[in-house]
Amino acid sequence: MGSMSTSSLDPAIGARLKRSADGLVPAIAQQYDTGEVLMLGWMDDEALHRTLTTGRCTYWSRSRQEYWVKGDTSGHFQHVKSVALDCDADTLLVQVDQVGAACHTGARTCFDADVLPLTGPAAPAVEAEQPQPKR
Repeated sequence: MGSMSTSSLDPAIGARLKRSADGLVPAIAQQYDTGEVLMLGWMDDEALHRTLTTGRCTYWSRSRQEYWVKGDTSGHFQHVKSVALDCDADTLLVQVDQVGAACHTGARTCFDADVLPLTGPAAPAVEAEQPQPKR
């Protein structure tokens, strides 16, 4: 991973972050005007610094062990509108204006292809189809 000692992140922001054991914070990308949840990426201090100062989302790739700017290879840019830290300081919410697909599969969002069924007490009630009166 990138050396956090070389990060230019504001120390006051860095001091507030609660990172995972590998120095990362999950960053949820959300479409700023619709609230649509687009994707989840990971940021270290340097990725957050780059995101805050360039206006484009920069993530840390855990598989490639390198930084990547959303859209540099795909053309599907995320223009940053705001960045918020959650109440526990362990997750970022990055509101963006998404250009094109957010998911590497080409889908608009990473969360629309595999919706899991609710089966417990929290499952929505399904009304039985009522027979229609004959006319």
